[in-house]
Amino acid sequence: MAELVKRETRGGAVHLILNRPDKLNALTVGMFSELRDAVEDLQNDNDVKCVVIRGEGRCFSAGHDLGDIGAGEDVPSKGWHSETLRMLELLPQPVIAAVHSHCYTGALEVAMAADFIVASDDAKFADTHAKWALTPIWGMSQRLPRRVGIATAKMLMFTAQTLDAAAALDIGLCEAVYPAGEFLERVDEMTRQIVENSSFSTAAYKRLLNTTDGMPLDAGLAYEVFHCEGVGPDMGQRLQAFSKR
Repeated sequence: MAELVKRETRGGAVHLILNRPDKLNALTVGMFSELRDAVEDLQNDNDVKCVVIRGEGRCFSAGHDLGDIGAGEDVPSKGWHSETLRMLELLPQPVIAAVHSHCYTGALEVAMAADFIVASDDAKFADTHAKWALTPIWGMSQRLPRRVGIATAKMLMFTAQTLDAAAALDIGLCEAVYPAGEFLERVDEMTRQIVENSSFSTAAYKRLLNTTDGMPLDAGLAYEVFHCEGVGPDMGQRLQAFSKR
């Protein structure tokens, strides 16, 4: 049986690849279970310095498998999907969602659990919960307003409209747009930049930013000072290498 989430090392980063291309990578309980296993494997893997989540075949993902919803999903516990995405979000490594073509509803919830989203110029984003008389339980109501602002989030949720990559970039839903024909190469270029830097620093940055997000400025400044994690074990080596250039 084919893996529903493949793991591939590419350009110094580990790619977690949603792998139901014949179903446009529609998200099932089985796929989430494999995603969760992959995330658990990465939590304490110090050799991995960057993680990319992307889709196999024609798109990132068309979203939550409506057939699974209609049949009644057998999930291990209430909130299990949301918990899995929170685990992805809290990985110590930088996590990038690399989105091409469709990224709808549940797929958008997966993408927003990454630290940031990069998109191919053929990407399309939407929250279609309201189209199907559904309400979110994977994080849409919390992550989308934090990315684009509450009024814009309401507009997207209430209308279920589809945004192209350029519009998503304009509102801050994604952070970069690359031509589809060179998308993976551009993602590789970005991951190489991350991998070249200290994983001590990127992990510390991630904890600092996540903890202070939403704090008043003075509280955030104080937290930065009093909870500073100092310097990494590779600082001396890096300074020495720079001085020899």
